Amino acid sequence: MKLITKKQLEQLPKLYASESTQLDDKKVWIKYFTPDSSYTWYVIEGEVTQNREDLTLFFGLVDSGTDRELGYFTLKQLLEVRGKLGLPVERDLSFKPKLIKDL
Repeated sequence: MKLITKKQLEQLPKLYASESTQLDDKKVWIKYFTPDSSYTWYVIEGEVTQNREDLTLFFGLVDSGTDRELGYFTLKQLLEVRGKLGLPVERDLSFKPKLIKDL
């Protein structure tokens, strides 16, 4: 499965686009998860860096199951992550964009 489509890349707000927006009012566009662990990544902003799609830099909310933190992560990092059983990160195909407060 492709973790991000060209259409999603085009629609995704660029980094710092929602900087002045209150946290609860920031929109989450993409949800990634590990099917064999508790980690979930919610993408708020992102853009391709160095003209390489695998180096797309995201800003979003990372939920470890016990803690939530805002931060930066790359598509390359998501491609390398494996859960407890060795399964790769997946994109939630049924996820619809929503505000952080509605997660």
